[in-house]
This record gives sequence, C-alpha cells and structure tokens, in this order.
Amino acid sequence: MKLAVMQPYFFPYAGYFCLLAAVDRFVFYDDVHYIKSGWINRNRLLLGGEPSYFTVPVVNASCSTRISDVAIVANGKWRRKMLESLRHGYSAAPHFGAVYELVQSVVFAKADSISELAKASVYAVAKYLEVDTHFVDSSSSYDNASLRGVERVLDICRREQATHYINLSGGRSLYEPECFRAAGLTLAFVDSKATPYPQFSVTFQPALSIVDLLMHNAPSQARSHIGAEKGQ
Repeated sequence: MKLAVMQPYFFPYAGYFCLLAAVDRFVFYDDVHYIKSGWINRNRLLLGGEPSYFTVPVVNASCSTRISDVAIVANGKWRRKMLESLRHGYSAAPHFGAVYELVQSVVFAKADSISELAKASVYAVAKYLEVDTHFVDSSSSYDNASLRGVERVLDICRREQATHYINLSGGRSLYEPECFRAAGLTLAFVDSKATPYPQFSVTFQPALSIVDLLMHNAPSQARSHIGAEKGQ
C-alpha cells in the first residue's frame, strides 16, 4: 500500500496532485504548525500574462498554531474578489465554465479553518479528475503529535500498514532510504516536473495553481499531466 503525507494546501500546484495520484492513501498533515508565507492559504494564477498570488486571509495565524486551528476571515469580500480575479484572468480559457464553478463551490464552502478549506479544494479537484485516492486527517486518526519528523511519518506508515512511502522529489533531502528500509518500507519519490501546456503567457509558467492547468485542459488531459490516466 502506497502512502503519502502532506500539509493541506489551497488549490495547490499540479505536483501535489502527481503525488496524490501516485498513492492509495493520502494523509493530510493538518495538526502540524502553520507555515507563514507558505502555500497553505495561497497560490498563484496567471493574471495579465504574469504570475499573481491569490490568498485566503487568515486570523491570528502564527508558526506556533496548528494548521487545523487557523481560522479564515469570515466576511465574503475576499471570496468575491478572488472569483472576480479568476473571471478577469480566465474567462477566455477553454474550460472556464466548469472550473469556475468548481472554484466557486470551494470558495463558498462551509469552512471555518484554512485546513478545512484547503482540504475542500483538494477533494474537489480529485473528484473532478476522478482520482479515487483515500484521504485521512492526521489530527483525528493517530494521536501521535508528540512524535517529530521522520519518526512520526514512520508511525503513520506502520499504523496504515503501508509498504511504500511516497514523497515529492523536493523531499529527497529530508529522508534517508536506509531509515525506511529498516522499518520495512520502500521510500520513493514522484517527479513533479511540469509538462508545458498552452497558457495565457508567451513563456510557459510552471508551478502555478492546479486551477491554471484545469482551465486550459480537459479532465482527461489534466489526468495525463498528473500521471493519473485511466488504467494506471
């Protein structure tokens, strides 16, 4: 059984979904500390041909607060502004209608925390692309927050009876294969290098939110980009 552990990000980049499609079970690491100026509550889209951030405003977030405890701003101003920016930047995209509705359903979802909203964005995209990976929340499943780093990951793998632990290629510096072999696990990495696709930019802009990929590609094409073709 292949397993991955990753913090919940709001409409993350395609590489996140490459990892998601490569595993049987995906653990949202939602009870670790919030990362300020990271990707938990923001990502990037192309606006006017240039990468531009879109952000979910959060309340009293700090690096000592668990992701699951970080609240989002309740008023609707940021929601309307985010959707207006999306309409302005992508109304001419070939798959604007369906993807706009997807984003709108997430932005106005009943969620009080950034963890809930970020997870909702991942669920929605996974459903849209027919990726049937099973999701688990670390905050409600393991009661092992006293463990740190690789020891906690290994404990999650043991509890889930995983045979493989999969991570993005950027995690190569974090984990030693020997440590996982000693625990009876195979450590592997997903290459998340972006394959170019047509965009509203002269030069291809990689590592944007998955929303950009979905706006320009039919679901079957997007599945191919994340390695989730039917039958794999």
